[in-house]
Amino acid sequence: MPIGSHWTANSSRIITGLSEPEKEEKRIEVMAKGTRVRSTSPPDGGWGWMIVAGCFLVTICTRAVTRCISIFFVEFQTYFTQDYAQTAWIHSIIDCVTMLCAPLGSVVSNHLSCQVGIMLGGLLASTGLILGSFATNLKHLYLTLGVLTGLGFALCYSPAIAMVDKYFSRRKALAYGIAMSGSGIGTFVLAPVVQLLIEQFSWRGALLILGGFVLNLCVCGALMRPITLKEDQTTPERNPISRTQKQDFKRVAPCSTLTKKWVQTCLCCSLQQEYSFLLMSDFVVLAISVLFMAYGCSPLFVYLVPYAVSVGVSHQQAAFLMSILGVIDIVGNITFGWLTDRRCLKNYRYVCYLFAVGLDGLCYLCLPMLQSFPLLVPFSCTFGYFDGAYVTLIPVVTAEIVGTTSLSSALGVVYFLHAVPYLVSPPIAGWLVDTTGSYTAAFLLCGFSMIFSSVLLGFARLVKKRKKTQLRFLAKESDPKLQLWTNRSVAYSVARELDHKDDQCVALTVPGSNPT
Repeated sequence: MPIGSHWTANSSRIITGLSEPEKEEKRIEVMAKGTRVRSTSPPDGGWGWMIVAGCFLVTICTRAVTRCISIFFVEFQTYFTQDYAQTAWIHSIIDCVTMLCAPLGSVVSNHLSCQVGIMLGGLLASTGLILGSFATNLKHLYLTLGVLTGLGFALCYSPAIAMVDKYFSRRKALAYGIAMSGSGIGTFVLAPVVQLLIEQFSWRGALLILGGFVLNLCVCGALMRPITLKEDQTTPERNPISRTQKQDFKRVAPCSTLTKKWVQTCLCCSLQQEYSFLLMSDFVVLAISVLFMAYGCSPLFVYLVPYAVSVGVSHQQAAFLMSILGVIDIVGNITFGWLTDRRCLKNYRYVCYLFAVGLDGLCYLCLPMLQSFPLLVPFSCTFGYFDGAYVTLIPVVTAEIVGTTSLSSALGVVYFLHAVPYLVSPPIAGWLVDTTGSYTAAFLLCGFSMIFSSVLLGFARLVKKRKKTQLRFLAKESDPKLQLWTNRSVAYSVARELDHKDDQCVALTVPGSNPT
């Protein structure tokens, strides 16, 4: 029976005895039942592959375009007659704003919709690139290409990545590998295209064309069909804004003090529930390691082309190095995602992430010794492969720590933590180049930073594993009879209790926290 006839037949029975405002509210609520998305488990396919395709295009339009900004580096430096440090701020600002505003993208996605956030971000990013093509000094580029475009990318990036997690469970790493490979494919294709556009239309024409290309983010947003998982459904106990509170809110004058206090209380409760993972000890360690990893990974995409040119490589070959890095990045995305979905490696994704980050750091340490195109090609292949590998595993490792429900907010925080390192690392590297007259100090600092990030996470994991082993041993010694019939459940319970106490200790060290 059509929806309209169903409503006509039953509306009088539903709204009898209600006042006019309550009748209207009831009518909307009944009609909404036909369009509400029902809760389900991750489909691991179906429309999920369209979500992967949409996220793939988002990573092309955001991360690949950001990487290709480094190809404009020499053009900006020559046109505006500025040094390395001043010119490097353009790339730093766009990367910093993208990551700094990532929580804003999560908030827009959670409270409005992923589709609205990505479409709005596409419009802002395109506007920034188009306005940047009319810049007359570097400050104009800082504002348009840096702030405005970076803000648009922030609204798109983390919500698109979080949507993949909602549609996949068993093949999650593979889905992320395909989605995140857009960064590598985009770099491989766009790097020579951007160089050609600069030669044919100057840097202004190239930015204008990129602005039109980035408008495809609006199409990507249209693909992000929302889905509600079983674990996303909030119970009355967990949801701070209950139906009774909403009805009470309608009876209070909009401008009253009581209304403002009620709104503030509800917002605080909602945000506290949404970001409760910030007090988890595992997430705190991950956050600290991300700061060092982000410091190390950013400067290469700014200085690989200038470094290659400085050692005698032609401009075309230097741009081709970025293309090689991009295409091998794709291989790392997909193969590492596929491998870590295998049964033998599924429980070792955390270790694979550490391995990839550490090897990228070692590549950095070797880079100052590579001073010809034939030697830089293997470097681009190795660095690109492991860069794609750990980028794929960032959402997977984060989801293992915080769970699917909080992943969108957690990814917003993780990418937010990229902001400060992305902002300061290219200018610091540029200052080191200007001061020392070579790239050696800048590359070594980045390499040791990434190695420290890997070692820190590995050390934290070993400490936690050792604690659990000691607790199991103590549980067996204290009550061996229990161990016979509980099948080690006592040891696991004690381990969980210790994790809870660790979280409480972290909460006590945070100013203003109120752990429960």
